[in-house]
Amino acid sequence: MSQHGSEQAPPGAAPALNTEYRVAHLLEHLAGGHPGELGVRVEVRGEAVLLTGTVASAQCRDEILGMVHEELAGIPVHYDIVVADTSCPDHAEELT
Repeated sequence: MSQHGSEQAPPGAAPALNTEYRVAHLLEHLAGGHPGELGVRVEVRGEAVLLTGTVASAQCRDEILGMVHEELAGIPVHYDIVVADTSCPDHAEELT
């Protein structure tokens, strides 16, 4: 399952002057926080930030997006975060 979306800054909001610093702070929180998601990539793309990667659950994705909202408030954020399918296979794999 994939979650595609875009979070925009409120109308009239001033562009962030220290985006790279705020992204670095977010990365520290992602690595040390409850989800501990090192598989999520965060890139600055012009005036926006792009998040990509795979997480273990929808709850983990929601926690990460909550951190993003706190750390990058006022910065446009685009995300493509995939929730990994951890269910057991329903049939045997055939090898040839």
